[in-house]
Amino acid sequence: MSTQRLSPELRIPLTGRIRLAMSLIVLALPLSGCGTGGLWDKFLAKDDTFVDEPADKLYNQGLFMMNEKKDPKGAVKKFEEVDREHPYSDWARKSLLMSAYASYQAGDFDGCIGSATRYITLHPGSPDAAYAQYLIAASHYDQIPDISRDQGRTEKAIASLEEVIRKYPTSEYATSAKVKLEGARDQLAGKEMDIGRYYMEKRDYTAAINRFKTVVTQYQTTRHVEEALFRLTEAYMAIGIVGEAQTAAAVLGHNFPDSKWYKDAYNLVKTGGVEPEENKGSYISKAFKKLGLG
Repeated sequence: MSTQRLSPELRIPLTGRIRLAMSLIVLALPLSGCGTGGLWDKFLAKDDTFVDEPADKLYNQGLFMMNEKKDPKGAVKKFEEVDREHPYSDWARKSLLMSAYASYQAGDFDGCIGSATRYITLHPGSPDAAYAQYLIAASHYDQIPDISRDQGRTEKAIASLEEVIRKYPTSEYATSAKVKLEGARDQLAGKEMDIGRYYMEKRDYTAAINRFKTVVTQYQTTRHVEEALFRLTEAYMAIGIVGEAQTAAAVLGHNFPDSKWYKDAYNLVKTGGVEPEENKGSYISKAFKKLGLG
């Protein structure tokens, strides 16, 4: 196998080539000098045109932008300056959290999630980590779409809210997270109901039952469960599974005796010549027994 012979200049080791290049620069500088000092003086001159602002000053400017100017976007820039110019300082830690909060106030939910996530990563043991986790959850929650659209954001909100409750159960944020969690779960139940009603209109009762079953087994504490039990009564009666229809009506009457949906369910099973009667082995009964509602 033949080898290619390197030219003499390419045989210079890398470090040697760097030294050679620097020596040529040094030799060239005096030749181009002029006036007082020339290029050599400019090369060695210290650039003191940029001076770091004190961290506390930048931080307070951010607070001023937030509280007085009502300019959360401007505040974010100031807090980011602290983090950039004074990394690893206590001011940087505080500014990172305030940047997340200011982003949330500005409606920049992705920016909030990014800053809050970074805060938790860098300062997991901080007393403010609970608040950072709550900001992430709130950012997802505030982006929950209506039930006609994909509910991916709702699922992210639920996961984040559950994280707040699991990690920080005694914090003030856990209480607020529980309220938001019910709202997010109600949204998912509403989505299931919307699809279930669509299948009922198409007389696809099996598909409809699957949707209403999800509401009954997973979202019993939402406002949609009463209608879901009635719709199950309706769908089971339509396909002749009378026992499950009786159970759905009985569970509805036991847990929500004053519900208008129970009156409709009761009348429906009566037209079939039967009474509401609970089958303890039914998934409907078991779902409510699990919560102590049955």
